[in-house]
Amino acid sequence: MFHFHLNNCDNVAMNHVSILAPEESPNTDGIYVGASNNMHLSNLNITTGDDCILLGPGSTNINISDVTCGPGHGISIGSLGKYPNEKNVAGITVKNTTLSKTNNGLRIKTWAPSPSSTVSDVTFQDIILNDVNNPIIIDQQYCPDNRYSQQGDSKVQIKTVKFVNIQGSSLSPIGVNVICSKSMPCQDIELSCLDITMQRQLHAPMSRENF
Repeated sequence: MFHFHLNNCDNVAMNHVSILAPEESPNTDGIYVGASNNMHLSNLNITTGDDCILLGPGSTNINISDVTCGPGHGISIGSLGKYPNEKNVAGITVKNTTLSKTNNGLRIKTWAPSPSSTVSDVTFQDIILNDVNNPIIIDQQYCPDNRYSQQGDSKVQIKTVKFVNIQGSSLSPIGVNVICSKSMPCQDIELSCLDITMQRQLHAPMSRENF
């Protein structure tokens, strides 16, 4: 499971850490943060078989910078909305990060249907992509392996999210995939200074995996 599980933490810094797991190893998330506030994660080198960094319910004021991620499943917020009474996610910043050969890039994922909660004030900025599948994703119909029925909409409100200066190469024909809730549409989503080029000779079909 998780290499580092940071739960119910406040004012914690993690610096100069390397994490290594085989690319094919399932559920080997590098760092999980949940129900925590004022976290600073920087100068990290993460190779794993799942998310490099995973931010769960109740993550607030989390600053992530100078991360090298890959292989793995990228950097994710969620999945959110699986359980009742989940706390909101707010104040997430990811900067100066390189993603290489990851199954996903920068992702926010919520279940449908789901109880109500909020994701707000999120910034992904100054990100380099090297042959990344599915570089930018907001998925409010998250359903891994189609194991769960989607009878209803996600009630997780996603708002004030910025993707700024994201550059590099994608293995997917769709560089930005935004699937918002019909009943709680995304609000104030900013996409600016994106320069994502598909590597046609290495093309792999887009996947909506995940474990």
